Amino acid sequence: MLVHEKNHNRPVELGSYPLEALPKDLSVIEQESQRPALAESPYLGSDKLLAQASNTYLDYLKAFSQGDVSPQKAPVPDSLDRRSIDIKGAAYFLDATHAGICKIPENSWLINAESSKHPFAIVILVAYGRLPEQENLAHEWLSGTEHDIARMRCVEIGSSISGYIRALGFNAKSHFEDSTSLDLNRLAVLSGIAERILDESGDDSTIQSPFLAKDFALAVISTDYELAVDTPFKMGARVNKFQHWRGINGAMSLREINRRDSRQSHLSRYPMEQIKRVERPTTLILDDEVPRVPKRAAFFARARMGDLGSKAQKEVTRFAYKHPLTGGMMPLLGTLATKQEGKVASTQSDDLIDPVANAKALKALAYHLGADLTGICEVPRYAWYSHHMDGTEIETYHRYALVMLIDQGHGTMEGASGDDWISGGQSMRGYLRGAEIAGIMSEFLRKKGHSARPHTQADSDVLHIPLVLWAGLGELSRIGELVLNPYVGPRFKSVVLTTDIPLEVDKPVDFGLQYFCENCLKCARECPVSAIPFKEKVMFNGYEIWKPDVERCTRYRVTNSKGSACGRCMKTCPLNKVITADGSILHRVGTWLGVHARWLKPIMVPIAVFFDDWLEFGKRNLVKKWWLDLEVVDGVCVIPKASNERDIDVGKDTSGLKSPVGYYSANVMPPPNSTEAVLLNHRDAIKRGEELETVSAAKARHKNKDGIPKYYIPTKNI
Repeated sequence: MLVHEKNHNRPVELGSYPLEALPKDLSVIEQESQRPALAESPYLGSDKLLAQASNTYLDYLKAFSQGDVSPQKAPVPDSLDRRSIDIKGAAYFLDATHAGICKIPENSWLINAESSKHPFAIVILVAYGRLPEQENLAHEWLSGTEHDIARMRCVEIGSSISGYIRALGFNAKSHFEDSTSLDLNRLAVLSGIAERILDESGDDSTIQSPFLAKDFALAVISTDYELAVDTPFKMGARVNKFQHWRGINGAMSLREINRRDSRQSHLSRYPMEQIKRVERPTTLILDDEVPRVPKRAAFFARARMGDLGSKAQKEVTRFAYKHPLTGGMMPLLGTLATKQEGKVASTQSDDLIDPVANAKALKALAYHLGADLTGICEVPRYAWYSHHMDGTEIETYHRYALVMLIDQGHGTMEGASGDDWISGGQSMRGYLRGAEIAGIMSEFLRKKGHSARPHTQADSDVLHIPLVLWAGLGELSRIGELVLNPYVGPRFKSVVLTTDIPLEVDKPVDFGLQYFCENCLKCARECPVSAIPFKEKVMFNGYEIWKPDVERCTRYRVTNSKGSACGRCMKTCPLNKVITADGSILHRVGTWLGVHARWLKPIMVPIAVFFDDWLEFGKRNLVKKWWLDLEVVDGVCVIPKASNERDIDVGKDTSGLKSPVGYYSANVMPPPNSTEAVLLNHRDAIKRGEELETVSAAKARHKNKDGIPKYYIPTKNI
């Protein structure tokens, strides 16, 4: 516990709650088999404005509840237990609260419903989010809609997993309240995640969770994919409260649950309010010099256009689909990317006047919907892209940005190398969740008569990194074009909502990261392609930054033959940790000292960096590996030829002399409307480093008003 978090030895497929600690009762199966079939499944819904927005997105996602099955079955393990570990691990990776598996008895099919006769059911339960305090505006918005929002999340998880199973070559269909052929409650009982209870009238059709009471929604995936099943728990069984307080079997402790519930709803689970706030980011930004750049210059766009060569151009179209679980998520994300615009109601609500109240309400709503950290800033000029992909100019259109971070999941990250077959899924899960949250919130604000737009990784008019900085969610790190948060490190994906409703903005943060990153080279040392610099920061396009080699990084991520993407820097960063009541004492004390005893950093940082390696943080924890290593090739799952299984390499050269970084400044970006490949020259990119300014030289030049460097001037349309 001193070194590792309490759940270090808890497999991901067990989930956060200790369902396995409840006594089991096989007689429940017989009791359920005697119950008559239902004519319909109960549905609880609301017609409030927020529920309408949520249900709009539910309908988008529900379209993927069934679909085509891969023509060839995947080489899945013969072990039914191993199959179930994979499926339940996927459910918890996608943030199900409970997940269980059972066989489907005949009486679980609704009367007169079309039966697929699938023999197995995967049952997903999602808990309600926290209802904000009554004085928070979001209390009225959310009150009565909690079930609709949890149901929407059920649809996301159910549709993703059923798509995954179909990609494996097996039939699967997801079922949800108001769209089901199955008795969801009965299957929740049979799968060991809920129990039947008598209501006040003596009706026993109601179910509850031992940990959540009735505050949840359900989804079921019916399938012919044979799986090991769970056993129902004994009705009325409960875990020992003292053991639960401490954390049974490494499950989330009651102490941690109470800690989260005690925080105000507009605050995250992490005490960001304790971090020092400053007027400007801790790295220099020459606001009047930063060029606005076109979407065509983003390196994934360059890969798609052929700038990185034919191999990268081919692989960039499939790398996100290379693992079948990611393939199950991508159609959902692709659909949401087309739904970001919307009509603004003609009548404007009069409740969004106070900037402070608005900020608290939007943050509370974001957390209820599933965001992990949020901040607000005004959108600086240079945070807007200059041109769309077709070369048309982008006019700035909103003043404020609500910036939300989605944690990529510490458990799964612990089991991964960072660049193996789950790496693409880690990214896409964050992008999908972010698209849902920002999309629902934007839809809700538009229904209230206020202009709002989500900016997702699939379709964004803004650059996220400067907004994450200005919204006070972290500092720029040695990783370069990545912000580190003091509590989750680099382990997140971002999504942005822009709007004009008045909002109180947050200030940037300073938690001493610049000193830490100056003295820690771990991400640079562990990068598979040496894309992260070992040297000092430079001024690049108006930013003080450890500028990474984005060509190397992008090329490896899209062509990685031993995995589906890369997040190796996130995996090995010393700030990739858990800072909660269940986190390790070592990390909790270290973080507290880093925040509250900044004067100790010259002593603490070298010690922390040494012990991070000595204690082998960043090494794979195979207890946490739940996924199957599979690759989709031409629509069929195969065993990959190889998988990255790397651990940390403390002896690697950290001079940076063997792999100098290449730079692609604004003046060598492709023209905004270029439809032809603009090939890269990496040797020239390395030489370009010689012309970059040091931070002190840039400060002096800017102070003397000597004009901006020519390489800050972006290319124009052809």
